[in-house]
Amino acid sequence: MYKAGIIVLLLGLCWFSGPLTPLYAQEAAGQEQDADYDNYNEEDEEDDDDDSQGRDISIETDWDGYMAELYSKGDQTFTISVGVNFPAGIYYSGFKKVDPHNWSAVGGAGSLAYTRFLSSHFFVGAEIGVSFNFTLGENTLFIIPIGIRAGWQFLFHRFEFPVTFVMGIAPQRYVNFSYLGFFIKTGGSAFFRFSPEWSFGLNTDWHWYPQWPRTGKAMYANLLTITLAARYHF
Repeated sequence: MYKAGIIVLLLGLCWFSGPLTPLYAQEAAGQEQDADYDNYNEEDEEDDDDDSQGRDISIETDWDGYMAELYSKGDQTFTISVGVNFPAGIYYSGFKKVDPHNWSAVGGAGSLAYTRFLSSHFFVGAEIGVSFNFTLGENTLFIIPIGIRAGWQFLFHRFEFPVTFVMGIAPQRYVNFSYLGFFIKTGGSAFFRFSPEWSFGLNTDWHWYPQWPRTGKAMYANLLTITLAARYHF
């Protein structure tokens, strides 16, 4: 009887200890998985920190750093210019100067211009402008030059120096007289690239307006314009 009781006790201990072994193993495995999960999260956080630091560096240096080629094919600009013009001489055929020419010493000028770059330096586009001058008789001469433009731009850090040539037609109006003529304009500019979207600068241009009437003498007017300009880049 005593031996039978010992055997029953041993069998009971084995029965109760059996289910504990897989439970302990499962708990240990769960602890290892939790540890691996924590290590994985810590590594991911470190990688995210490294990536975010790298992105911050690239963002800070994107515009602040100097770019050797600031323009590429397809870049476009839109320019608004406003300023003054100075009569620089009116001549008859044969370079005989008209003196006095009866124009005021200073007039007004402005223009709107669109430009598209075909390379990092060469550009083409179109523009429309207005120029007006007062006369000693207190009348006003209006000229509206409309033309195509082409040019070459030099770069020095964030300074830009475009040289432009424009050619087209120029409707002219004075009191009751009107004339549709031809014009040529050439000049240079200096701009500072204030931001990726905007640059500001100064234009200096020479305008040549010939008049070839059906009767009378041909005349050639020369105007020097100095204008302040703002360019939008897109």
